[in-house]
Amino acid sequence: METERLTIDALRETDKADYFENISHDQKVLQTFICNYEENLETFDFSRNLAIPDLFAIRLKETGKLIGIILICEKKEDACEIGYGIGSAYWNRGYVTEATKRFLEYCFSERGFKTVYASFFTGNEASRRVMEKCGMKYSHFREKELTYLGKERDLTYYVIHREAQ
Repeated sequence: METERLTIDALRETDKADYFENISHDQKVLQTFICNYEENLETFDFSRNLAIPDLFAIRLKETGKLIGIILICEKKEDACEIGYGIGSAYWNRGYVTEATKRFLEYCFSERGFKTVYASFFTGNEASRRVMEKCGMKYSHFREKELTYLGKERDLTYYVIHREAQ
């Protein structure tokens, strides 16, 4: 999959250092995206990430560098939930919106889903804006849906239907 500035494709063994830098070792990402924090590259078991089905790299087209990830988290019949994370060094540049718009096309056109959901930790306004820019609408709120980093977290869900595309 491609956009103007990005390529979205499969993770590769060679992505380990970029994944570590931009996802697993980035403390700011850890506050916005559910992932395991990794202390050092040498002990980082990247193989478990390579084994996750429907997990894709978000790469800068000009360099091929992995700057983030996007995935289908959960599938139910004709619906799915997506998630995304991007290294904090790449925040506020429109990359996640660009990648998510293309990924939604993929979910509807290539995977055949009729409905796509996404959620964010309530209060993460940047993620809310991404979803709205991609045409997603507020769906529902779940108080204390999960415990992450020792805190109960509220989640806000957004949704888009294929016919809205």
